[in-house]
Amino acid sequence: MSAARTLRVPGRHGYAAEFSPYLPGRLACAAAQHYGIAGCGTLLVLDQNESGLQIFRSFDWNDGLFDVTWSENNEHVLVTCSGDGSLQLWDTAKATGPLQVYKEHTQEVYSVDWSQTRGEQLVVSGSWDQTVKVWDPTAGNSLCTFRGHESVIYSTIWSPHIPGCFASASGDQTLRIWDVKTTGVRIVIPAHQAEILSCDWCKYNENLVVTGAVDCSLRGWDLRNVRQPVFELLGHTYAIRRVKFSPFHASVLASCSYDFTVRFWNFSKPDPLLETVEHHTEFTCGLDLSLQSPTQVADCSWDETIKIYDPVCLAVPG
Repeated sequence: MSAARTLRVPGRHGYAAEFSPYLPGRLACAAAQHYGIAGCGTLLVLDQNESGLQIFRSFDWNDGLFDVTWSENNEHVLVTCSGDGSLQLWDTAKATGPLQVYKEHTQEVYSVDWSQTRGEQLVVSGSWDQTVKVWDPTAGNSLCTFRGHESVIYSTIWSPHIPGCFASASGDQTLRIWDVKTTGVRIVIPAHQAEILSCDWCKYNENLVVTGAVDCSLRGWDLRNVRQPVFELLGHTYAIRRVKFSPFHASVLASCSYDFTVRFWNFSKPDPLLETVEHHTEFTCGLDLSLQSPTQVADCSWDETIKIYDPVCLAVPG
């Protein structure tokens, strides 16, 4: 693996990392003091240069920040979510912020995602209050609230294919598929016999969703037939914190875990584990694959570091 570009952020424990869909090399990281248990949060916007990573903007919030998503229609705008139950809208063209705060959830908001399909600009949020909310970022209040999960919601992600459709993963051990138009749940999948901390939608198959859980397994689900997973990936030794499908390879995905590792997989292969990256010394919580560079990955950890690197398995075709 090529040497990682590393930025150490003392006193900030990384929760989420997201590459800009617009600007090559720009990365956002949501972080919290004191492992997110107490203290404030920081949104870091980073740029890459020859010497490594540098901070372009840093915004503080009065509670831990747990997730971040870039706007899909304005290269300067991001949304974060926090432990005080609010979402924040930031503009990197301005030195201070936020521009707007959305406060409806009654407990920690752990997940936020900006819609991926053309023709709609919506944000979905998932909270420990067991609800999912969908927001129009230009309005101050949510458009609708989705109830049904029986425990905390850890992950919410829009379909990149189907307008108004999103998935959610919960401590109630289910993956649920929802539709904004019907404001109800379309599919309930008892995906693991453990809390599910992450889910993601395949960029190449509108029926394929992956889940990552406290049972250390990743499972792929074909939404046309959810009786059993279409694949299961084993290797992590502690809970899987985040999973991301590749934007460039239909059967490649990456996962990070409380076992401190990031692992790369090709679920179409008999031996699916491509590579294990061990460069953190604490829980690895944030993970993203670049939309511009087929080989570039970013992650962040509770060890106070953010890293951008090119794993060998993505640099070698096939």
